[in-house]
Amino acid sequence: MGSLQIMSKDARNSKGEQEECTGDGSVDFHGRPAMRQQTGKWGAGTIILLNQGLATLAFFGVGINLVLFLTRVLQQDNAEAANSVSKWTGTVYIFSLVGAFLSDSYWGRYKTCAIFQAIFVIGLVLLSLATQIFLLTPKGCGDETTPCKPHSSWVIGLFYVSIYMVALGNGGYQPNIATFGADQFDEEDSKESHSKVSFFSYFYLALNLGSLFSNTILGYFEDEGMWALGFWASTASAFLALVLFLGGTKQYRHFKPSGNPLSRISQVIVAASKKCRVHIPPGEEDSLYDEDQCVDKSNAGARKMLHTHGFKFLDRAAYRTTQDMEQLKQNEYNPWRLCPVSQVEEVKCIARLLPIWLCTIIYSVVFTQMASLFVEQGDAMNTKISNFRIPAASMSSFDIISVAFFIFLFRRVLDPLMRRVRGKGLTELQRMGIGLVIAIIAMISAGIVECYRLKYAQKDCKHCQGSSSLSIFWQVPQYALIGASEVFMYVGQLEFFNAQAPDGLKSFGSALCMTSISLGNYVSSLLVSIVMKISTVDNMPGWIPGNLNKGHLDRFYFLLAGLTAIDLVIYIACATWYKSMKLGEKGGENNKDQDYGV
Repeated sequence: MGSLQIMSKDARNSKGEQEECTGDGSVDFHGRPAMRQQTGKWGAGTIILLNQGLATLAFFGVGINLVLFLTRVLQQDNAEAANSVSKWTGTVYIFSLVGAFLSDSYWGRYKTCAIFQAIFVIGLVLLSLATQIFLLTPKGCGDETTPCKPHSSWVIGLFYVSIYMVALGNGGYQPNIATFGADQFDEEDSKESHSKVSFFSYFYLALNLGSLFSNTILGYFEDEGMWALGFWASTASAFLALVLFLGGTKQYRHFKPSGNPLSRISQVIVAASKKCRVHIPPGEEDSLYDEDQCVDKSNAGARKMLHTHGFKFLDRAAYRTTQDMEQLKQNEYNPWRLCPVSQVEEVKCIARLLPIWLCTIIYSVVFTQMASLFVEQGDAMNTKISNFRIPAASMSSFDIISVAFFIFLFRRVLDPLMRRVRGKGLTELQRMGIGLVIAIIAMISAGIVECYRLKYAQKDCKHCQGSSSLSIFWQVPQYALIGASEVFMYVGQLEFFNAQAPDGLKSFGSALCMTSISLGNYVSSLLVSIVMKISTVDNMPGWIPGNLNKGHLDRFYFLLAGLTAIDLVIYIACATWYKSMKLGEKGGENNKDQDYGV
């Protein structure tokens, strides 16, 4: 009897230990199952949010006024500077794919975040030193009245090396920190699952609050020519963010990297191609190769993905032919000829995400105007209140205030109201569509403001800063509308791609958001180049000349509104067609198909 009581007590203790572990398979820093009470949740999440805010402050301390730095210090004209900023910002987000690949495949999210943040800090140190010692010559140049001397090619080369190190560091870090923050919440626990959804809103809020200081205080110092001070402040913020991130090491939950996703994707495509003439009889889908029978367990930590209809060509990769059956009987498994269903569904999932992702690029073209043409437009307006001059770049503070307001409005008012009325909230795809609609209105607003700016502008000004009597505060609506659209588009994107990316490609899902912004910058640069080439025929000044008062920036804004409207129509079609992936539990067959439709 006593032995039975001891066994019962041991069983309860064993059960208690199991209940203390997370249910999603996450591990602690030492690779042991993560304890629910000791790791993750809002303790680790808050550290990551603070880290994001400080790192964003550092990044935008460079990026927000980069267009003015290029025109005032490196003597580039407006169109060239706008293109340079678009290419640099685009490169930042292209590097996000590099970071996501290394994270998902080999390093894991924690190690990837730490390494790229270190590169980020080194790049900022180089930029600060290059600016203070070599670029600001003569001393005191770089404001709106004192031009800097021409620089040697090696000095300009050092400048570009430093800012592209900043691009590499920030780009590789960004998609992983968002996903790493979401990793701190267990999807298998109802409370933590709800917190995970909220995390993305707070993450985007932290990003914007971090840039608020850059856009106001640092933006003011840099606009007054104190570039070195601004860059050193960014360096200090980035260093503090890195120290804070490393300080929380023992509190984090981790997921082990799942191996090279490119090989898994290639295996499916090659296997399906080898069986391109094979016909799968109707009703034979249940006989597709199951991962429980699979010898290759490279992606064993991921949840099982169930078979879905569509992209039937890829199903051939999991179809067992007579040759495959013979090889399996002999314990010979060739992953380049036969792939498990989960691996095939991983490729299908990516194929379904791509059309949605492509539709977000035009929105990013609209978004990137805040860092380039909005600043140039504002710089040519009346920026003075009494004797105080408002830096044009600091107007993006209204975008940040708008983001904070609409995040609160959506989470506390609109979403609960929709759930009460409809029985469910807006899906991520619906929110992204709303973001596109608001973006169209923002571009129309910017175009109307530019029409009135031109009406009150001096046409033959030599230095066109403040050449229009129209107050810069007329830009507030376009910044506020962009902020509102971000809450629906970018927060929705983060949630959507994180939820719909396969378990072994979560960082890649976040990188899709970053890459959308990247391609948006490149498309913006391309559009500016095409518009300038077409609009400058017959010796015309073009839509975006050095002197904006002789151009038609309003027409460019209206062009973007039209392109976004076309994009919205295509997006609705793609969102209607989209079907979400079906997930089984790690140990069972429970279907976790969710509603992600429009």
